[in-house]
Amino acid sequence: MRPKERRDGGQTDLLRSRLDAIIDMNHALVKLARTIDWSFLEQKFGTVYEDKPGRPPLPTRLMAALAILKHTYDLSDEVLCERWLENPYYQFFCGEEFFQHRLVFDRSSLTRWRQRMGEEKLQALLQESLSVATRTEAIKPSDLNRVIVDTTVQPKNVMFPTDARLLNRAREIGWQSGMASSCANPSTGG
Repeated sequence: MRPKERRDGGQTDLLRSRLDAIIDMNHALVKLARTIDWSFLEQKFGTVYEDKPGRPPLPTRLMAALAILKHTYDLSDEVLCERWLENPYYQFFCGEEFFQHRLVFDRSSLTRWRQRMGEEKLQALLQESLSVATRTEAIKPSDLNRVIVDTTVQPKNVMFPTDARLLNRAREIGWQSGMASSCANPSTGG
């Protein structure tokens, strides 16, 4: 079953104010939300859903926007949920029309969504973010000609000073050099 995508109905609620009426529409997240092609992401991510009985999936915009916020601000899932509840800009970015006082998703939904999407589908987020960056002139296409790879996070074949094998090797080398020097100089008695 595909997620039921939210569309801005433009309707007002007698007892609640719309988010676009209470937030600064020139805020960076508001501008970004208007620039992202959400229908492109809905199309890319919608292919992983199957028509099976059960609870309907959460809207693609909500989940994709949460993934973007998580990585943009380097947040854990728990902190992301806390900030989403407190921040009307996060809620607007995720497609909410009215301020929500309770989470409209479960924290575990984030993990399940990432697992369902897989690495291939999540590359669509990268593709769209690069597209938005070029459309908004945050980067120039010429900036994408060269890729710089930082290998400092890749595992290296280096032993730590506290490694027992390294300590044992130093002991063996020291013992061997001690034996060699005592054989060369018998007066040390070693």
